[in-house]
Amino acid sequence: MSSAEITGDRVNPADRATHRSAGEQASARTIFITFGTRPEAIKMAPVVLELRRRAVFNVVTCLTGQHREMLDQVVEAFALPVDYDLKVMREQQTLGHVTSAVLKSIDPLLEAERPNLVIVHGDTTTTFAAALAAFYRMIPVAHVEAGLRTDNVYSPYPEEMNRRLADRVADIFYAPTPAAREALLWEGVARGKILVTGNTVIDALVATAATPAPPWEPRVAAALGRSGPKVLVTVHRRESWGAPMERVALAIKRVSEALPETTFIFPIHLNPVVRKTFREALGQVTQVVFSEPLAYQAFVHLMKAVDVVITDSGGIQEEAPTLGKPVLVMRDTTERPEGIEAGTAKLVGTNDEVIARELLLLLTDKREFAKMAAAINPYGDGHAATRIADHLEHQFGLREKTPEEFSTAPFC
Repeated sequence: MSSAEITGDRVNPADRATHRSAGEQASARTIFITFGTRPEAIKMAPVVLELRRRAVFNVVTCLTGQHREMLDQVVEAFALPVDYDLKVMREQQTLGHVTSAVLKSIDPLLEAERPNLVIVHGDTTTTFAAALAAFYRMIPVAHVEAGLRTDNVYSPYPEEMNRRLADRVADIFYAPTPAAREALLWEGVARGKILVTGNTVIDALVATAATPAPPWEPRVAAALGRSGPKVLVTVHRRESWGAPMERVALAIKRVSEALPETTFIFPIHLNPVVRKTFREALGQVTQVVFSEPLAYQAFVHLMKAVDVVITDSGGIQEEAPTLGKPVLVMRDTTERPEGIEAGTAKLVGTNDEVIARELLLLLTDKREFAKMAAAINPYGDGHAATRIADHLEHQFGLREKTPEEFSTAPFC
């Protein structure tokens, strides 16, 4: 669904529950799900689609539009139904604007829909504001991807605080890994409120990677056709703006000079700060190929096609290892330490000398490359959404316990 097709606050209201009988619709539990950014939509798509598949749930989806074009690509790719579009995005928007706009816009929807549960995901400003809106209405909140921590509230910023605040008002915690569960337990969350599910992004990735590769745009096709190693680059985080991004660019220059046969493929974020920094620093480096942000299917197949990924993204730290691609994480901290410990990713910070050294090592040392490429991904098996849906059926008293241990007291 493109933004042009979303014309009002209510989108396709007749689309919901048309596959159910009147009796099923009357007895179904209403689940209100919000997402506002491309990563959220990717990670929530498997959950939305799995819950909609089950007649016992009436799923209401709310798109906040915290991001726009890149988000719409994912909505279209997964054919995600959208019941409401808040369209909160503004040029040069502030965190305060996004928070207040989402909170103000969601509240009347919660009053009208009266859901039995609100599901939020991860660590965006949409996540925090939607969870707070649900709390104000005394509606239970389930947090998908709960428990990730860096223990530095300004790294990543504002995501670390967003996820902590969402966890403070949540009632159910879907932790992607045992380590995330332990972080929640350490903070005082009752063990019975936590279910380790794996990360839903692996569900989305596995399904997408099994599809045929789409036609590449000409610049990407030409880059993939070059001889020599290929490196995928993504950088966008707010705390990377300025000097850190400049150092990342310098590291790419260093490697391109040391290994001129290397090609860097860089789908560049739409943020003007990111674009200006990298285009000015790398625009004349022939080994760097910029492209517009890719649709999710194309991006997954690009990850499959390259040799190494360097990124400051959280989700890519989980996705790329599933495809056997070593990841260098260009951040000083990560809320995903499991990949570092497993050896699928390496935390290299934003020092240009360190980034260049570690990337050159992967590109020239076959043993070092193989060690990271063959490491076991700790982030899931592609069945997280099924576990979440099964658990919610149990929570609402709609099924007996499954082999997965459900110890949370039902709230129906």
